[in-house]
Amino acid sequence: MGRNFLRISWWTVNVALILSLLALVYSGVWEYSVRRYLAGFSDAIVPAGATPEKRVEALLDWMRTGPSRSEELGPTGLAMRDPEKTLNYQQLLSVCGTATNAFLNLARSSGLQVRRLLLLTPDRQAKHVVAEVQLNGRWILVDPTYRVILRNNAGEMVTRSDLKNPRAFAEAIAKIPGYPAEYDYQNYAHVRLGRLPLEGFQLRPVLDHLLPGWDEKVDWSLLLERESFFVLAISACVALLLLLLRQLLAWYADRKWKMPRFHVREHLSRAGSAFFTTPEIK
Repeated sequence: MGRNFLRISWWTVNVALILSLLALVYSGVWEYSVRRYLAGFSDAIVPAGATPEKRVEALLDWMRTGPSRSEELGPTGLAMRDPEKTLNYQQLLSVCGTATNAFLNLARSSGLQVRRLLLLTPDRQAKHVVAEVQLNGRWILVDPTYRVILRNNAGEMVTRSDLKNPRAFAEAIAKIPGYPAEYDYQNYAHVRLGRLPLEGFQLRPVLDHLLPGWDEKVDWSLLLERESFFVLAISACVALLLLLLRQLLAWYADRKWKMPRFHVREHLSRAGSAFFTTPEIK
């Protein structure tokens, strides 16, 4: 019984590993094609040699006054995390989440260090999405939905820490027509774990205790906002776990049950030796 179960497990893991490796190759090609597309798109928008601030302004100007975009009769059918869709459909560039997605993808392709920021209600529900761009060692605030860099009365770019002050926030939005005052910076997050079942399994308090600043130390934006990269990351993790499980099963079969199995490295080594070794002539 034990041997049969081990054989079934061995072949199941091997088949799953092959499928995960194929998925890894597919997602790698997908991510590469997305990066090429975004690089070409951003090169057409951002002037060569522009300063980081000018790059941000160029991207916002394109979002504000660029060429007309397509409109989908049924926008609910659009892929919200596909860069090609978010850059080319008017409805998606008008929604805070997908507008920020488009900005982040282009900004990253332009060599800028960026991340998304969720503005939350007191009960930690998302009410708006903006972007943070690192300029001169500071994470300044950009709102792609309104196509602006947030600034104070002196024209200086501001950070989320600055905007926690209600007075500074009022100054920053005073010159932005129709900007809702409820989009304040009293509560925010880079990752909203509440979207997971059971209110995120109460992971945030645990992660905050074990890994302070965990949501800022990793670029979650790329993982959460680009579908091709998400699939690539998941495929890589699954392939690694299956590879480790395969090694564990192999060790168990060799040491515990002394079962004969197909040794890939051994057969490859023999094949290589037979192919490259010069035959003896007698």
